Amino acid sequence: MGVAAGEHVFVYPGGVAPSPSGLRWQLAGNDPQGALFEEVERHVGRGEYRGMEFLHVRARRIINEVPKASSMPFRFTINAYRGCSHACTYCLAPDTPILLAEGRSRPIADLRVGDQVVGTQRLGRYRRYVTTPVLDHWSTVKRAYRITLEDGTDLVASADHRFLTERGWKHVIGSEQGASRRPHLTTANSLLGIGRSASGPRHDSDYQRGYVCGMVRGDGHLGHYLYQRPHRLDVRHTFRLALVDLEPLSRTRAYLDTAAIPTSEFLFAAASRGHREVRAIRTQARCAVDAVDDLIAWPTQPSDEWTRGFLAGIYDAEGHLGQVIRISNGDRVLLDWIERGFRSLGFRPVREPAQANGVCNIRLVGGLGEVVRFIQTIDPATTRKRQILGRAMKGTGARRVVSIEPLGVDLPMYDITTGTGDFIADGAISHNCFARPTHEYLGMDAGRDFERRIVVKVNAVERVRAELAPGRWAGEHIAMGTNTDPYQRCEAKFRLTRGIVGELVAAANPFSILTKSTLVLSDLDLLAESALRTSVRVNFSIGTLDEEVWRTTEPGTPHPQRRIEALARLNDAGVPCGVLVAPVLPGLSDRHEQLDAVVKACVEAGAQTITPLLLHLRPGVREHYLGWLGSAHPDLVADHERRYPGAYAPRASQRELSSLVAGMVRRHGGRSADPVAARSTAGARRPRSRPPAPAPPRQLGLGL
Repeated sequence: MGVAAGEHVFVYPGGVAPSPSGLRWQLAGNDPQGALFEEVERHVGRGEYRGMEFLHVRARRIINEVPKASSMPFRFTINAYRGCSHACTYCLAPDTPILLAEGRSRPIADLRVGDQVVGTQRLGRYRRYVTTPVLDHWSTVKRAYRITLEDGTDLVASADHRFLTERGWKHVIGSEQGASRRPHLTTANSLLGIGRSASGPRHDSDYQRGYVCGMVRGDGHLGHYLYQRPHRLDVRHTFRLALVDLEPLSRTRAYLDTAAIPTSEFLFAAASRGHREVRAIRTQARCAVDAVDDLIAWPTQPSDEWTRGFLAGIYDAEGHLGQVIRISNGDRVLLDWIERGFRSLGFRPVREPAQANGVCNIRLVGGLGEVVRFIQTIDPATTRKRQILGRAMKGTGARRVVSIEPLGVDLPMYDITTGTGDFIADGAISHNCFARPTHEYLGMDAGRDFERRIVVKVNAVERVRAELAPGRWAGEHIAMGTNTDPYQRCEAKFRLTRGIVGELVAAANPFSILTKSTLVLSDLDLLAESALRTSVRVNFSIGTLDEEVWRTTEPGTPHPQRRIEALARLNDAGVPCGVLVAPVLPGLSDRHEQLDAVVKACVEAGAQTITPLLLHLRPGVREHYLGWLGSAHPDLVADHERRYPGAYAPRASQRELSSLVAGMVRRHGGRSADPVAARSTAGARRPRSRPPAPAPPRQLGLGL
């Protein structure tokens, strides 16, 4: 995965790109740090980096001096990357259901890296449904469009999202000519996939009663038997359920426990050649057996939830998933209930002719789309009876595009990266997408290129080694992460930050790192070693612990709680850490309880400094942020325009924020650190120290 070595699409000797690309590589004035590049090679990303370009350059220097007019608290900085691969083109609305490999669906906002979902892969003549892992997951705010299909499906996606149609992959919005020309959806297209998703059951008490009824009537043994004992007749009460699959057995036992019917589990039949082990649950207590009998009684007016549970139970007990779904039984009353249940939930059943032994099959009509919809509607427990993996992608009925309309607002959007490069979104096959803002100073597009086109200074490590040579370098402090995160996602591929840290350690040169990523822990060994030899510091940017604010304003970054945990691990290893509570967003993350939660967590994790920084709206970012704010929180726009006549809020606002946070630090047990003592004990394993009260700093921009 990642960048394909040698897959060069273009090479620009001397680093001068043709004017159509707009890349201004040799004009120092366009680069805030004056980095000049000797050559540019474009590498096309593969696997989890599919859809991205990595522009390999050889920097003429890597340690850059900050302009003297800057108020930054450091003079020298290193940035191995330009652009940041923390995110992508965020495509789908948060509640869009994504088909999991196990057969259930989950909203795209709730997916996590490592989840197994359904993708597609061409095998032989057909594209087939296969399992594929989620490799990455991001969120941001994008302009929203609604795509309505003939079967009633509504998909909310960004303009850049691509769906698979009968004529190939197509973007939601495009043009027939000009710069925005690209394949795009029209009402003449049909989306390929399995058909619309269905909502699952609530698993309430009605569902549980229905499930136990279907399971016990389909596969259980329940009875009261007379038997002769010496001098008298006696009654034996018996309930037993024996199954090969443990999932429905465990679910049934749990539902019985909820109904105050205790059972015991035992080995019913040991595994043998050609046969799997069979486990069972049972009870022989009269009151428990009577309670099971009452629980499986036919209801006078079955609710939809009872019907869902009943069909799930009978399907787990007697169902079969092949090309179609079939449920078999010889009891006419039970068959009538099954058929009635199908119809009441909107499915079309067909009762096949009885076999010689009297057993009938009830078959579901409608193809693969109805199979998936049925499984999602009833939610059976048996995994193997929920999966469609290996099935060929064929027609699924009415999936024609009826309309594509802009919603006129920017909405939170989510996207994932999968191993196959696609996934199933509300029944439609969707393509992985990438991209997000900002490196205009290199002449690249500010909307897409920041994420899609990452500048990689491939000689960064050798340049650091040369520039740190004795006689050339005075050993001054170097700050990393001042432009883009040194531990962004592609660091796992290129490992440039690790190489740079290794050279700084070898030279015993003081340095600091600013990051939002827990990937910094991959270099814990080097950072701990450097703390023994020189002054080193890791600063985490943790603007909020508020889940909703984090999801909408810090897309693509690790969860702030994970950053707190990483801070604690580094501190325990002897690497001093600080925290920038940044950026503090007026009206979103500046409430007293929100700030207090961050401060408390950071103090407990051992942060040596806690510094709050107000939002900074530099030109370009200001327009983007206020535009998003106008759609997401229109009530805050007037206040922001009042607060920010320019790029910065009034100094009094920052002083007020700093004073507030300083009081929180003291209240939670923070104390000032003695910098001399801190330097003198750099070689020892430090206990977690308490952070000092922060001094009023500069405000922070969104591009940190």
